[in-house]
Amino acid sequence: MSFHFNYSEGPADIRLTGSDLRRVARVAMPSWPKTLAIMTLLLANAGLGLVPPLLIREVIDRAIPQSNRALLCLLVVGMIAAALLGGFLGVLRNYLVTIASQDVMLELRSKMFGRLIQQPLGFFIRTRAGELLARVQSDVDGVHTVVSNTAITLALNSLVVLATLAVIFAVNWQLACVATCILPLFILPARQVGRTTSRLSKRTQEKIADLNAVAQETLSVGGSLLTRLFGLQLAETERFSRRAAEVRDLQVKQRIAGRWFLMWIMMFSSIGPAAIYLVGGLQVISGALTLGTIVAFVSYLAMLYAPVSSLVNAHVDIMKSVACFRRIFEYLDLPLEMAEPTYPVVLERPQGELRFDHVSLRYDAGTDAVKDVSFTAAPGQMIAIVGPSGAGKTSLAYLAARIYDPNEGRVSFDGIDVKEIALTSLSAAVAVVTQDTTLFNATIAENLRYAKREATQDELVQACRLAQIHEVISGLPLGYQTAVGERGYKLSGGEKQRIAIARVILRNPRLLILDEATSALDSNSETLVQQALEQVFVGRTSLVIAHRLSTILRADSILVLDKGRIVQRGKHEELLRSAGLYAHLFHNQFKDVSTASPCGHSSGGEVAQPAVL
Repeated sequence: MSFHFNYSEGPADIRLTGSDLRRVARVAMPSWPKTLAIMTLLLANAGLGLVPPLLIREVIDRAIPQSNRALLCLLVVGMIAAALLGGFLGVLRNYLVTIASQDVMLELRSKMFGRLIQQPLGFFIRTRAGELLARVQSDVDGVHTVVSNTAITLALNSLVVLATLAVIFAVNWQLACVATCILPLFILPARQVGRTTSRLSKRTQEKIADLNAVAQETLSVGGSLLTRLFGLQLAETERFSRRAAEVRDLQVKQRIAGRWFLMWIMMFSSIGPAAIYLVGGLQVISGALTLGTIVAFVSYLAMLYAPVSSLVNAHVDIMKSVACFRRIFEYLDLPLEMAEPTYPVVLERPQGELRFDHVSLRYDAGTDAVKDVSFTAAPGQMIAIVGPSGAGKTSLAYLAARIYDPNEGRVSFDGIDVKEIALTSLSAAVAVVTQDTTLFNATIAENLRYAKREATQDELVQACRLAQIHEVISGLPLGYQTAVGERGYKLSGGEKQRIAIARVILRNPRLLILDEATSALDSNSETLVQQALEQVFVGRTSLVIAHRLSTILRADSILVLDKGRIVQRGKHEELLRSAGLYAHLFHNQFKDVSTASPCGHSSGGEVAQPAVL
C-alpha cells in the first residue's frame, strides 16, 4: 500500500536528522524540576486511565450476573472517582505544561532577539526588517505547538501505549496480537505526510517573511509617504494581495495534507475494534472468553490507538516545524563578529585619545573603503575629515566607534586596542551624532533617557538647554512628555538633531563623532545646531565629518580622504594654499559666491559657510 501526496514545491530532502531531534528536544524541554513534576503527573494519569476498563469488565462479568448491588455501586463509584481524579491531575498537568512551555518560548524568543541585536551593522543592511520580524515572531510562533504540546504528548502517549500493551497482553494475548497488527498501518502515511508538511511549512514561513517585509516597508512612515507621493496606493495593495494569496495557497495545501492523513487514521482506528468483535465474539460463542473481557478490550483499544495516532501526529507536527526550527537555529548560530573580549578592559577614567595605525577596511564586495589610514587625535583635539562622496568618511567614523572592525591595522582608544575594551565601556566613552537622527516612537524624555536611564528631570532640562532645544520643548503642550511619533516625524530636522545632541550631552562621552550632522538642515536649523555643538566640543576629543566651515576653520587638523586614503592633512589655511583636493572642494563650493575671498570671508567680513565639506 502506498500513499501519494502530489505537492512538489521546494526541496525534497527535508528530513528530521538525529542532530535536529536532539536540538529540538533541548529547546522544547522545560527545566528539570518542572519536567519531573510533569512526568510524575503523566505517570499518575496513565495509571488511572487503565482502571476503568477493568472495572467495566467486573461490572459485566460479576456484579450484574451475580446481582451484587453492593459490588455494582462500589465499581461505579470507582469509575467516577478515577475519572474525577484523572481530570484533576490533567488540569494540574496542563497548568504546569502551560507555564513551562511559555517559559521555553520566552527564552527562545529572547535568545533570538539577543543574538540579532548583537550583529554588526552590515547584517542589518543586508537583511530586511520584515524578515527579522518574521524570524522573531512568526517562526517562533510556528514551533509553539511542538514546544507547548508535542514534547508532553510524546511522553504521555508513550507511557499510555506501553502500559496499555502490557495490560492487554496480560488480559488476552490472542486478542492483543490482533489489536497490535493494525498499528503499522498508522505509521505508513506519516513519513510522506511529514515530509510534505515540512516542505510546505518551509515555503510558507519564507512567504510570510516576505509578506511581513512588504508590509513593514510600505506601512512605515517613509514608505507610506513615498507611496502617496507617487500615487501607488492601489499598486502596493495589489502587490500585498498577491503575496498574501501565495501564503493562503500554501496554508490551504498544508491543511489538506493533514486532512488526508486524518482520513487514513480514522479508517485504521475502526478496523481494530471490528476485528476484536469478530475474533472475540467467536471465542465468547465457544465459551472461551467472557463478554466483559471483550468490552474491556475494546475500551483498551481506544486507549491504544488514540495515543498511537497522537504519536504519529506528533511526528507530523515536528516535521512541520522543522523548517521553523532550522530558521530559528540559523539565527541562533550566527557568529558574533564583535563579541565581548575574553578579558575585557574597563575604561575607568577615559581621556579620549584616538589612534589609527595603518587601518584598512573592506566590505563584502572586496573594495577597500578605508586604505592604510594613520592619524592620532589627542585628548581635547578636533579632527575634521573631508572628501568627496564615497571617500570613506563614514566608514572611518564607524571604525572609531567600533561599529566595524578593521581588516588590517589597529584602532586604539587611550592606547588600548578597541577590540580589547568592554563593549559597554567603549560605548559609554564614544558617542556618534549622525545626519539621519534616530528617535523611537516614544516621548522626548524617554528618547533622551536612552543615553542615561537614571537621568533626572533637571539633568534632561540642563542637557536640552545646552543643546538649544529646551525652549522648543517647553512650548509643547505636554513638554518633555510629548510623543515624537514614528522616527520622530512630529519634529523638524533641526529639532531632532538638537534632541540627539542633548542625548549625547547626557551621555557625556570623551570622544564625540559627528557624521555630517548638519548637512541636511536649513541655514537657521544649522545655526542652532552649530551653537549647540559648540557647547559639546568643550573638553572633548572630536572627530567631525563634512561639517560647517566655521568648525573646520578651528579644527586642530583636517584629514582629506579620497578613495579611502588620506591624500592631504593639515590646517585650513595651509590646505587652502596648496593646489590639492581640499582647495578644489573649497573653490567648487564657493564658485557661485562672488564676494567670497580665498580665506572664506565675504566682503562684509562674515565667514562664508559652505554646504558640505
